[in-house]
Amino acid sequence: MSEEIKQAEAETNAPYGEIIDALRGRNAFYDMFANVYFKPLTAEQVENFANTDFSAYEDINEQFADGVNDIRRYLAKRNSGTRQELAVDYTGAFGSTSSWKGRYAAPYESVHTSEEGLMYQGAYHEVFQLYKQHHVVRAEGYDYPHDHLSFMCEFQVILAERAIEAMEAGNPEEALKQIKASQGFLEDHILSWFDDLADLAVNLLHTRFYRGILKISKGFFLFDQQLLADIAEVLEEQVQEA
Repeated sequence: MSEEIKQAEAETNAPYGEIIDALRGRNAFYDMFANVYFKPLTAEQVENFANTDFSAYEDINEQFADGVNDIRRYLAKRNSGTRQELAVDYTGAFGSTSSWKGRYAAPYESVHTSEEGLMYQGAYHEVFQLYKQHHVVRAEGYDYPHDHLSFMCEFQVILAERAIEAMEAGNPEEALKQIKASQGFLEDHILSWFDDLADLAVNLLHTRFYRGILKISKGFFLFDQQLLADIAEVLEEQVQEA
């Protein structure tokens, strides 16, 4: 993708235009994941999912495409009881009211990376310190630990917005710093445990919708890993040329 970005920049008078568009597109997905893993969906959110056109992204990888198919087929049969069915499914899996062989699919990194399978363990403290280093504070009124997947997705949005601001200000060095932070966070604090969450959750979920959500999440995270690497490559060249 780096070659495509370079070509787009050469053909336009707006430096970084293609990169900025790509970052804003990924932010929309991270916003979506932050919402879907935070709490059960409202009726309005269910309808929004039903009306979302994922066709432009289905070819990014097989996992994403399979997930879109699951979501689409499930919501095609939605009725007045769909929201409640999804709420029960969410609560059973991600709300930890159900367990599989004594384990819970709570969306916290500590639960899946600590030997005890408990919250507020090593990963929690690492994530808390990263937020602090980047001057990010959890909004008041939210009592979830900082290593909740929803907060991690929101953190990715913040880093991307800062990268966009830096590029718009003509500062590729600062933009690269933010992209590198996003890369490290994605690999060390999302991809590092998401498979464990998904493998456990799939045994607790009953709806095709949430199984599809797990698939598009993993597919997108893998896509984003490559996207960030491509963007970093372009920005590194810009820094060297400056």
